[in-house]
Order: sequence, then structure tokens, then C-alpha cells
Amino acid sequence: MMADIEIAAKWVAEARSVVVLTGAGMSAESSVPTFRDAQTGLWERFEPEHLATEDAFRADPSLVWTWYVWRSMLIDTAIPNAGHTAIGAWQKHLAVNNGSLTVATQNVDDLHERGGADDVLHLHGSLHNYRCLECSRPAAFDPRAAGIRAEREFDEDNILEPVACPHCATGILRPGVVWFGEMLPQDAFSSAIHALQQADLVLVVGTSGLVQPAASLPVIGQEAGAKLVEMNPVHTDLSNTADIYLKSTAAAMMPQLLDELLA
Repeated sequence: MMADIEIAAKWVAEARSVVVLTGAGMSAESSVPTFRDAQTGLWERFEPEHLATEDAFRADPSLVWTWYVWRSMLIDTAIPNAGHTAIGAWQKHLAVNNGSLTVATQNVDDLHERGGADDVLHLHGSLHNYRCLECSRPAAFDPRAAGIRAEREFDEDNILEPVACPHCATGILRPGVVWFGEMLPQDAFSSAIHALQQADLVLVVGTSGLVQPAASLPVIGQEAGAKLVEMNPVHTDLSNTADIYLKSTAAAMMPQLLDELLA
């Protein structure tokens, strides 16, 4: 009997329409702290959940703004791992062979893009996009100009003032991420569902399977007829539902899974 990795590699070779769904474990391999990782320095006093709501931002905009600028700078120093680059190469391989690969991620970083993937669907928004808190219009902001370095400890002298909206007289910029209590970006979510309904293979990488509604997406693909493969070093609720569960990280397993296809 073929081992699960061999069966999964066979499905990868045969697939013409692929959806890759990724979560925090994908970026953690690039040393990007997951959302619930312990904070240090100034941030030890706060739960991440208390910095990720509109109410928290309105109550203390300087604190929350600084936290998101700091996260942007941490991500700026991160390097795409072998899993990111393998997915990017797989997407390009399918594109030149009349296939398609859609990346839909719960991560708010740009590591998939820097790993070579195009048209990534950011289901929880992006730290690299900004919009006005009041008028909602998008605006440009370069966090590197804020003077914060990617270090884990601050004192109160590092707190930043939020940036005024360039479009309206009353607003300030907020990060383009999905805060608790907010809807997912409907264009990205709808595009992910459409891709899943057309897919013949769905690969789920590094997600906890706990955050709704993104956690429901793998089953949509499976119910539409796609083979479902989960890749995660930790067993999740999805592991028993998936057709194949690969107990590994993306950086370790993705190059192996794609080795023959991309040779």
C-alpha cells in the first residue's frame, strides 16, 4: 500500500485546479509570532485580543497603532520559508500548464507574495494595507518611516501618534486587518469559495481549524468533490475529516510533496 505522502504526491501531480488554505503555522516557520504568542516588554500587560478591536483602537489609538506598526516591522524582517517558495513555484507550474492554484490565507503578512505567489486572497486582511477609521477610504503608509525597529522590547517612549487620514478632516488610519467582531473581506471570501467549488485538490496548511468562518472552507471544497489534504504538525479537528493527514510542517513537507512535479 502506498504511504500517505506518496498518495498525496500523486494527487498533486494529477491536480489541475488547486486551493491552498494557510494559517498561522505557515508563517510561524518564518519566525513570525502567532497572534496569541506571549508578548514581551511593553506588551506583556496586554492580551492580543484587547488590541484587536475597533473599541480598543478608539479607546487608545496610539497604543494600538504602535502595536500594529511593530508587528509590520517584525514581518518586514521575516524571510519566506521553503513552504512559501514551494507553493509559489507550484502556482507558476500550474499556470504554464493550463491549471490554476489559488492561495487563500488567514495570515495578514506578505510572505506568500514574497515567496512567489500571485493574487493571494487575504481572508483576514493585510497588515500592509491601511484605511481611514472614519471614511474607510484606503491610504498609503510606510511603517518603516515610523522609526520603530523590529525588536521585542519597548518602553513608553516608543509609542507613536496615529496618522491622519489624507482624505477627510476627522479620521485617522487603521490597519487593514479584520478585527474581532468585523466581517471578513467579502471579495476575498467569495473568491475563495468559488475557487473551492472548482477545485480537484484542497491543501490545508498550518491552521488550527478553530477560527470561523475560515475554518468552514476546507469542507466546502471536499463536499464539491475535491480531495482534501491537511498538513500540520499538530492534530486538529480537521485531521479526521481530511482524506489524508500529513503530520509535518510546510517548510519540511512541501518541497518533498512537490519534488517530482517540479523537478
